[in-house]
Amino acid sequence: MLALMQRTRVHTVHMMVDEASGLRAIIAIHAGRALPAIGGCRYLAYPDDDAALNDAIALAETMSYKAALAGLPFNGGKAVILRGPHVQDRGRLFEALGRFIDSLQGRYIAAVDSGTTPMDMDCVAHATCHVTSTTQAGDPSANTALGVFEGIRSTAMARLGSDNLEGLRVAIQGLGQVGYSLGEHLHAAGAELLVSDTDPARVQLAVERLNARPIVSDSLPTTPCDIFAPCAYGGILDPKTVAQLRCAAVAGSANAQLTGLDAADQLESRGILYAPDYVINAGGLIQVALQYQGIGTQGIAEHLGGIGRRLTDIFAHAQATHHSPARIAQAMAERMILA
Repeated sequence: MLALMQRTRVHTVHMMVDEASGLRAIIAIHAGRALPAIGGCRYLAYPDDDAALNDAIALAETMSYKAALAGLPFNGGKAVILRGPHVQDRGRLFEALGRFIDSLQGRYIAAVDSGTTPMDMDCVAHATCHVTSTTQAGDPSANTALGVFEGIRSTAMARLGSDNLEGLRVAIQGLGQVGYSLGEHLHAAGAELLVSDTDPARVQLAVERLNARPIVSDSLPTTPCDIFAPCAYGGILDPKTVAQLRCAAVAGSANAQLTGLDAADQLESRGILYAPDYVINAGGLIQVALQYQGIGTQGIAEHLGGIGRRLTDIFAHAQATHHSPARIAQAMAERMILA
């Protein structure tokens, strides 16, 4: 664990077990800059404690990259709750998480993430003020989707020579709140959608409302398309999958899409343009971070507009230096964090 923390520059890892509520939680804080950390709270069934710990540490680092490149005055943090087979009182569980967060005295600010909802954050808010994305503040997934949509336009311009998405074939893997909302934006822009999800009802909804064509989940990455948009869980771009991709670009909302920078180099060598995930999916973080600072809707909208511009800048640097956009983005983020 210490070696992983040293490699990722995660400064502290906090753990809590609360028998009364059943809470088993980990909070990892990245310490790139002398700033509070902000990041989502995951509530998932992990195969073991080590998997949960590794997830928290890796994602805290990613959140720091995301915040730095989005121009936000925060470090990255990540909370992970290990989901058990039975939960007697979900509200009590998240109130216990709130007490855990409050004990850190503002060093970590929580937000929604995989497996959590704004209503869960309402329960956290009963015990601490260091929380965002409550029901009053609003679910940030809509702004995540909007940022990814703008990022896809920038990616299309860089790789295909036009940001006009009409007739463009986009394969969306994962139709959760972000993936489906992204599909709505793309459908309105005239794109042709290929979709997959583990929930058949979500696929059917996209077929009926977005005129999407359903594809078996395992087959979607190898289906011919212009842009492949991973919008489910991360770690899907490994050497085997990259070798089978039949697209011009990869641009989606999922976190930690690459299994490593070698996969990014492989994408580059195949001529597939990669939009770094922590740049293109920063819209939700922008919303919760700026709301926490008291900035309103107009300021958030103006900041969201920077996602496409940042990607364009990264793509230009990548082309000029013949490096993967993933390596360019990481180098830029690390310079900002260490400055």
